[in-house]
Amino acid sequence: MKFTRAYILFILFLWSSGTELVFAQQNEDIILEPARVERGIHIGQEAKDLVFESPTGEMIALSSLRGQMVLIDFWASWCGPCRRQHPHMRQVYHKYKDQEFKNGTGFTIFSVSLDKNKENWIAAIEQDTLEWESHVSDLKGIKSIAAQRYEVNSIPVNFLLDGNGIILAVGQRGSYLEKKLQEYLK
Repeated sequence: MKFTRAYILFILFLWSSGTELVFAQQNEDIILEPARVERGIHIGQEAKDLVFESPTGEMIALSSLRGQMVLIDFWASWCGPCRRQHPHMRQVYHKYKDQEFKNGTGFTIFSVSLDKNKENWIAAIEQDTLEWESHVSDLKGIKSIAAQRYEVNSIPVNFLLDGNGIILAVGQRGSYLEKKLQEYLK
């Protein structure tokens, strides 16, 4: 009991004299913050190149479209929300395909299908009148290499790139896509 009373008096003395009490202190030398690993797709980052087969069997590279504003559009024939966006995407494509941008000339769409069935994919392109030239797929569905590289877990999703292949925006649909393109017009 005397020890406890003496300890309390000692603590009160230290506290009243302005001395800070330190009950536990971490050694900063041995506590290392884990390295921060940047993951994912970020605005301002250079887009990862994609090279896949078109419906006609031609290999098309995303990098072949450098110099233009490009919308990478992940979609599938079985995706209702994707297909409902196509009429507006057609309008935007026609309105901006020949425009001058701050960092690119013209606008195009690089359509990446997450279909598994080639016939359904081709039929959807025709039914929806998707007139741009770059349609690609590896026909692996959601397990597509393209979807993995861009960390696509659900569709529709898109990435807007400038003429140097830098990601400017993600997930621009409807009027938001058009507003974003207008921001970059010359």
